[in-house]
Amino acid sequence: MPSPDDLHELVSFDVDGVTYEFDLTFLTSNWSCIFGEGCLGVLTAPAPELVHGCCTYGAHFIDKADRKRVASLVDQLTDADWQFKDRAEAKGGPIHRNKHGEWVTRTVDGACIFANRTTFSTGPGCALHAKALALGERPIDWKPQVCWQVPLRFDETTDDLGHTTVHLREWKRRDWGEGGAEFHWWCTESGEAFVGHRPVYLTLADEIAELVGDEVYAQLVELIERRPIETFLPHPALNKQAGSADR
Repeated sequence: MPSPDDLHELVSFDVDGVTYEFDLTFLTSNWSCIFGEGCLGVLTAPAPELVHGCCTYGAHFIDKADRKRVASLVDQLTDADWQFKDRAEAKGGPIHRNKHGEWVTRTVDGACIFANRTTFSTGPGCALHAKALALGERPIDWKPQVCWQVPLRFDETTDDLGHTTVHLREWKRRDWGEGGAEFHWWCTESGEAFVGHRPVYLTLADEIAELVGDEVYAQLVELIERRPIETFLPHPALNKQAGSADR
């Protein structure tokens, strides 16, 4: 019987009447964001020279609180922080409703209005992210929630009996909707991004704890560290990369 192409090891446990399910294969992998270091972007063809990362299409806000939090921080961005500050002001602000009635960040010149480009004095990257670091603050407190969650996917479901299960796994192409199938490249399915020196559950500790809470995160870490890291199922992207190298 052939092995599945996308085999992942999961674990679940209950805390205060809620079940938490985690993708251990991704969380114990050495995935690392390679923005500006060979990331091919999410266009229909590879475009590492643009250094857009996954910022090409802008960000959708998950709720009113998410939108208001980001909007409240925009005034702290100066011309030295943000390449498109003047453009945003001329358009009535960096956040608007799209044709579907959804609140999103605007896009300019082919990417998110907050994404500084290679031509900017400080180089490419999210203006919100960079400002947070400059102030010694966490980027996750500045950026739209979807931006700092990726490549983590957080879902919460409730069954017919009212029991809640929280799922935390890697963000896949399908999570972008119909457009995800058109991406030439996606980082969690490609060996190029699995180059980190520490496992994801440590490098994304702030993000995971923000999503599930400190207590649940601590239990996850304890559970993972009962085993040597090499005993966890290797990520399928690494298997694909090894297979390509063998041919």
